[in-house]
Amino acid sequence: GPIDAITGEARYSLSEDKLIRQQIEYKTLILNCVNPDNENSPEIPVKVLNCDTITQVKEKILDAVYKNVPYSQRPRAVDMDLEWRQGRIARVVLQDEDITTKIEGDWKRLNTLMHYQVSDRSVVALVPKQTSSYNIPASASISRTSISRYDSSFRYTGSPDSLRSRAPMITPDLESGVKVWHLVKNHDHGDQKEGDRGSKMVSEIYLTRLLATKGTLQKFVDDLFETLFSTVHRGSALPLAIKYMFDFLDEQADRHSIHDTDVRHTWKSNCLPLRFWVNVIKNPQFVFDIHKGSITDACLSVVAQTFMDSCSTSEHRLGKDSPSNKLLYAKDIPSYKSWVERYYADIAKLPAISDQDMNAYLAEQSRLHAVEFNMLSALNEIYSYVSKYSEELIGALEQDEQARRQRLAYKVEQLINAMSIES
Repeated sequence: GPIDAITGEARYSLSEDKLIRQQIEYKTLILNCVNPDNENSPEIPVKVLNCDTITQVKEKILDAVYKNVPYSQRPRAVDMDLEWRQGRIARVVLQDEDITTKIEGDWKRLNTLMHYQVSDRSVVALVPKQTSSYNIPASASISRTSISRYDSSFRYTGSPDSLRSRAPMITPDLESGVKVWHLVKNHDHGDQKEGDRGSKMVSEIYLTRLLATKGTLQKFVDDLFETLFSTVHRGSALPLAIKYMFDFLDEQADRHSIHDTDVRHTWKSNCLPLRFWVNVIKNPQFVFDIHKGSITDACLSVVAQTFMDSCSTSEHRLGKDSPSNKLLYAKDIPSYKSWVERYYADIAKLPAISDQDMNAYLAEQSRLHAVEFNMLSALNEIYSYVSKYSEELIGALEQDEQARRQRLAYKVEQLINAMSIES
């Protein structure tokens, strides 16, 4: 469905914040793209929408043509021109802004395929960017920055770790005061309150669209959660470190007479799903060489929130004022919660990992990743922690029997003295 190039809102979304409220008329087109690596080989069919901006079309074409190439190694849309070809000779360069761009009052609308009247099965080509006087829009000052990479070049607002999706800010052209828009003028009213936006469309109507998106993604979300909360999945065994860490937490709870199962559950959730997996779900680009657009970010935030709710031990109470993302997954969360509980119980039943096995495992990991990390940097991080809590650490080491045998307290003191002389 359509995605607004400026606001990042979409017709299909898991996040209410990023839902286009207005009804947008659009049609799906197939463009036949000339193969950039070989003009004589068959054209590549690419599915686009007639309401897409030219940059959006370029990005969809790049996704189709270079689908097996890591994102960082692909050409960027900003460096390419989109040519509409008719016959062998006629070629028109299409752009987000040019001399044909429609301006009404202080609003300037980005060019779309519909604006250029591009028809189904048209032949297009992506070519390295050319600059000619025809291509430079009347307000050259804005086009290069605000449009070319609208997803990354807008300044993001809000705290970086907020789970709410971040909306691109609108930067009007400073010289002419013109505001750029694509599908909706939502950003029209700076003084408009978040709540007022809802009045544009009855909430039930867009809840249906949120549910439609959820239905499309359901299998993928279920598969992800099932994989993360299984001790043996598709032939891969549970990493030793997880079993070792969870046993350590249970041992600590026993030692301190903590028998509340919720506390143990919360410790485990804080260590693994919430500290590690939520970050990966929310930021897949940390692990994979891909691009995460504004709408993908908003949807992943909802999945991450659902994941967090699944790890929670508190009761899931919902009312009419509950956020839509909670309502969206209300029926699924009880079964996800049972998966988490089963996962923790299954780990507890696995045979314990000996210190010897754990050390061998860590030594093997060190060997495999020997060239990837800076050991001195890691040691320095640990040292800054050790020096900060030196008294407490030395006191604890003096009381621990094994530590006394290895004279660890004395060794730590020596280390701190040596480091302080150095500094």
